Amino acid sequence: MVGLRSVLGVVTVMGTGALYYSTLMPDALRLGLSAAFAAVMVGAGWLRPARLGHAARGIATVALMGWYVTDPPRNDRVWAEEYAIPADTWREGNMVHVRNVRNFRYRSVTDYLPAWYDATYDLSKLERVDLVTSYWAGENIAHVFLSFGFSDGQHLAMSIETRRQARFPYSTIAGFFHHYELFYVTADERDLIGVRTDVRRERVYLYRLDLSPAVRERLFLSYVSAIHDIIRHPLWYNTLSDNCTTGILARAGAKLRYRFDWRIILSGHTASMAYDMNLLGPYDPKRYPDFAALHAASRIQRPAGVVIGPDYSIAIRAALPPPEGPGLP
Repeated sequence: MVGLRSVLGVVTVMGTGALYYSTLMPDALRLGLSAAFAAVMVGAGWLRPARLGHAARGIATVALMGWYVTDPPRNDRVWAEEYAIPADTWREGNMVHVRNVRNFRYRSVTDYLPAWYDATYDLSKLERVDLVTSYWAGENIAHVFLSFGFSDGQHLAMSIETRRQARFPYSTIAGFFHHYELFYVTADERDLIGVRTDVRRERVYLYRLDLSPAVRERLFLSYVSAIHDIIRHPLWYNTLSDNCTTGILARAGAKLRYRFDWRIILSGHTASMAYDMNLLGPYDPKRYPDFAALHAASRIQRPAGVVIGPDYSIAIRAALPPPEGPGLP
């Protein structure tokens, strides 16, 4: 009996959440259906005979599941401005063209100048992939993304994020349901990293990934393909299964056991997992004998009053451990 009540409780909470955080319009419909589902699941316990209550709950649950699995992600919503214009990508030989590289200029967290540009990247000049972790909720939760560097000085940062509608505030809980579409923020480092180091003042760390040229290229092209595909085939974001970190591992072709590692859920430990997998560096083992030492040295330090300029990508790496920069004496 206790087990049945627990199951009913979980179904009621999850079903109510799925409706409450859905994208149904108008809001009155969304709120009304979530309240009605909860009322049916709870109130059915008083129906007699008991089989009527079981039938009511069963019908409500089946109807909810039928709607949920057929609820399609879309690209034609009214988006928050930072997600309004997606990038598109295509390849011609060794050249990869990217339309709408985001490059917002931030005066404050809420005050910014929207901007995008088009760029072309030469695959033969792809020389580095950096793992970036930005801590915004203690030690266990961080936003994780990659930045690709080219020998001609170009950098392209790519972040897998929630695509938020303008009518909704951000909600962590909403990410467990069909609330956000998946979005690839394809941006200049001055935007994607700069807003975190200089505007939000988050703790941001940058590590070089130790990848062969072939793997670097394959990883970059997997992002290129995904960015292009998602314009035509939108996907739902999910905090557990399709988030910023699992998306990186999927793009990298990581084994399933790594995709479900606890350090993926607690994303603040993702770089530690990469260290254990020998994916960082190579770093001098005498100067950085363990991950704790490397982690402390890999934080991007921005002096007070500094501005985000054309040399931002060089500046943020200047004091990082080799192979990022010369390191501090």
